[in-house]
Amino acid sequence: MKKTVVLVVLSILVLALAGVARAEDAAATYKAKCAMCHGATGAGDTTMGKNFKLRPLGSADVQKLTDAELTTLLNKGKGKMPAYEGKIDIAGMVKHIRTLK
Repeated sequence: MKKTVVLVVLSILVLALAGVARAEDAAATYKAKCAMCHGATGAGDTTMGKNFKLRPLGSADVQKLTDAELTTLLNKGKGKMPAYEGKIDIAGMVKHIRTLK
């Protein structure tokens, strides 16, 4: 019985740590691939963001997009934004964008 409880607790810890690692990976990917235009906070307040007239990622306009719409946008790109299909963890990035509101 004790062995089962220990295994369950260890499994929960591993899953929790994996979630933290994915969040950190998404934040690192955002910093490397997105922040140059969208800014560190997603406000679009960089020179490139202002030139491209980017909407803040935390704005209602962006946050009202469904996960599927954000996934398509990240996969296919839009305007000057490149397509990231197969290049980054799209699902992780969608979750990261949700944290920017």
